Amino acid sequence: MTFGEKLRKYRTEKRLSQTELAKLAGLGVNTISNYESGKTYPQNREVYKTLAEILGVDPDHLHNENDDFVEVAQQKYGYRGKKQAMELVEQMGGMFAGGEMSEEDIDGVMRALQDLYWKAKEDNKKYTPKKYRK
Repeated sequence: MTFGEKLRKYRTEKRLSQTELAKLAGLGVNTISNYESGKTYPQNREVYKTLAEILGVDPDHLHNENDDFVEVAQQKYGYRGKKQAMELVEQMGGMFAGGEMSEEDIDGVMRALQDLYWKAKEDNKKYTPKKYRK
């Protein structure tokens, strides 16, 4: 389950509208909407903590490894890296939808795919002209 799906689930369980949650968290309504739709993730860990406190859940449960993966991809490779990472997470999430794998197995597969993503990025560096390498 993605951060956005968890956020929507817990918000509706608390019977809060997006507007109410945004006001309580000190965020914009569009920000909450973008989080829930998976368009963006919180850039600051404090946002996870604030939302978790409002919703009465553990911040670590609300935040997941896929969020970290997307964030690191953005830091290392900019917008394009973020976009590629988000596409990978979405496509893999779709592959597991409705399946019978345990959450632990799904997490293991996702970690393996993320490791392959980083390895592919490193391998591609050797084909990048030196003047474009960081």
